[in-house]
This record gives sequence, C-alpha cells and structure tokens, in this order.
Amino acid sequence: MKLDLEHTAFIFPGQGSQTVGMGRDLAHAFSIVKETFLEADAILGFSLSTMMMGGAVEDLNDTINTQPALYIHSLAAYRAFSHLFPGLKPAMMAGHSLGEISALAAAGALSFEDGLRLVRKRAELMKKAGQLAPGGMAAILGLGIPELEKVCSEASTPDELVQVANDNCPGQVVISGAKAAVERATAGARAAGAKRALPLAVSIAAHSSLMAPIQEEWNRAVETAKFSSAQMPVIGNVQAGPLTDTNSARADIIAQMQSRVRWAESVQFMSVNGINTFVEAGTGTVLGGLVKRIVDGAAIFPLGNPQDFESIRD
Repeated sequence: MKLDLEHTAFIFPGQGSQTVGMGRDLAHAFSIVKETFLEADAILGFSLSTMMMGGAVEDLNDTINTQPALYIHSLAAYRAFSHLFPGLKPAMMAGHSLGEISALAAAGALSFEDGLRLVRKRAELMKKAGQLAPGGMAAILGLGIPELEKVCSEASTPDELVQVANDNCPGQVVISGAKAAVERATAGARAAGAKRALPLAVSIAAHSSLMAPIQEEWNRAVETAKFSSAQMPVIGNVQAGPLTDTNSARADIIAQMQSRVRWAESVQFMSVNGINTFVEAGTGTVLGGLVKRIVDGAAIFPLGNPQDFESIRD
C-alpha cells in the first residue's frame, strides 16, 4: 500500500460535498459498502441510499438528508478500507463540521448506528433552527481572521449577530448569523479588502448563535448517545486538538453547534505532529483542496470511488 499510516490522517467531509450518485460505484465494487447502505436504510426507516445514488438533487440537498448521506458514504468508504487492509489504522482522524461525528464513528468512539442516529438528529435540529431563526452564511476570500472578526463585530447588533463560522484555510473563511448582519458584514469585508464575499445559498446559520434555540435538545441527544474510547486520536473542530476521552468528545460536538470550525488549526496541529498524508474518506475532494492550502507538500488521496482504492495500493 502507498500509505505510510504512521504519518497518515483520515479526514471526513461535511455539508457541501454531497452529489447525486455518491456511493453507487463503491456499492457495486464492495459488498461491505452495499451492506452498510442497507444497514443505514434499516436504521433510518427509508431508503436514503436510493436518494444518494439516483434521487432528486433538491431532496439530497435538504440538510435533513445531506448530513446522514455524507456520514453513511464516509463510514462505508472507511469500512471498505478496513476490509481491504485489516488491522491497519491511520495515525489520526478529523472531520469538518458533521464530519467530526463521522471521524468519531470511524475511530470507534461511536457505533455506526449511534453515529447515524446522532447525525440524523443533528440535521433535524439544524433544519428546525433554520425555521425558527432563519439566517445566512457567506464565504469571504482573501481576508484574515482578525480583520474579519473586527468586520463581524462592527456588523453585529444586540439583536442581529454575525460571527466567523468556518476557518477553512488561509484566505477562505465562512461567516454565519442573522441575514441582515451577514449582509452588512459581507459589505464590510469587501470594504476591508476581501477579494470576494459570496452569500451562500442557505437559510441555516450553522455554527452561530442562531443555533441556540435547539442547543438544549442537541445537548440531550449527545449526552444520551453511547460513546466509547476512540482507537486513535480524533482532532476536534472546537478544540483543534485531540479529543482525549468520551467527555471531551461529547463536549466538542456539543460546543460545535454554535462555535467556529477551526479546520485550518486542526490540520496544522496534525501536520506539526507528524502527519504528511491526508485521505479524504467519502464524497468529493473539498477537504483535500483546503489541506493543500494549509500544509505545503502534503500528499492528498480521495477515497470515495473504486478507482481511489486502486490508487492507494502498491
């Protein structure tokens, strides 16, 4: 195998990486993937796998379906890897936003079923929050975090807050909050020298204070889920460091609902601690593209299609 697992991290994508057809070729190639999709359908009580492989794009893009679909594909890809290379484990794991739960499940901190139920609940609650308190998000390119924090502070009012939601990589940051405040911050970012400031086509202000109405219900869901010790370090979105036990894992995904995804710092932590290869398990290559902008010379491997598995073999 081409991977030196002592210096390899598996990373798991979040919302935005979904695409109709996801998992179809992988399910045809590996029986364990097909079994995983059937298991997920049985847990959910409907055939999400059919929607993933050939459904309507608007159905897949509904957050209530998007989040579990990405989780299922990521875990199926990791199961296929574990089946092909039994006993081999990467040195670290991390996931972006909902991908953090995928990483925890792949690392053995959650069962596949418990992780899926938690992701489905997360999706339901975030959709509910978007209906209770509609908001917006925008991608800001070419402006540093300190400058953008100042812009967000100036654009916020007591009733309309906006904050940094995703620190994705140098020069690419997402802000989130009340729609009017996001619009003010977008204009402020342009005035402050941002190369681009692009509103995102969402009504859910993820990783912001607009998630507060569903926070208590999310806390209960996380606290009642059964967590175990992870089999390898998982780097948390909020800590940007290892989640060392079940309590820290719970605390990170509870805090993540209203907190910044510190992705750039998480990748930097892994790099400083010996990781030079990143495998993106699941759909797309979004995270690999971000990693390239964070760590010079990092080796990136997608792992979502049968040909990807061939590319990591010797």
